[in-house]
Amino acid sequence: MTSSPTQGIKTVLHPVSDLTAAKAVYTALLGVPPQADAAYYVGYEAAGQHIGLVPGGGPQGMTSPVAYWHVPDIEAKLAEVTAAGATVKEPVRDVGGGRLVATFTDPDGNVLGLLQDR
Repeated sequence: MTSSPTQGIKTVLHPVSDLTAAKAVYTALLGVPPQADAAYYVGYEAAGQHIGLVPGGGPQGMTSPVAYWHVPDIEAKLAEVTAAGATVKEPVRDVGGGRLVATFTDPDGNVLGLLQDR
C-alpha cells in the first residue's frame, strides 16, 4: 500500500459549554478576533493554525479537543489508517465550502480527525 502523506495538524476543534466565555479566553490567548463567529461555531486563524470552538461538542458530540490532520486525499488516508487498526468514528462528510472531514479512533480510543480542502 502506498502511503498518503499528511500536511500536518493545522486545525484543532475544542468543545465548549459556554461559547461567550470561551470566545473571550481564546481571543485573549490568540490575540486576534475570530474570523468565523456564529452561534454554532467560532473559528480563529492564528499563526497558520485554525482553532475552532464548538458549543456543546456539536452534532458529533465531541467531549475533548480533536486535532485534524490535513491530507490531500481523505478517503485514501481513512482507508490507510483503518487498515492499520483505527476505527472510523465519523465517516467522511462535507461541511461546506469544499471541506471534507472525518474522525477515527486509535487503538486506545483517542479521537483524531482528517480534513481535506478541495
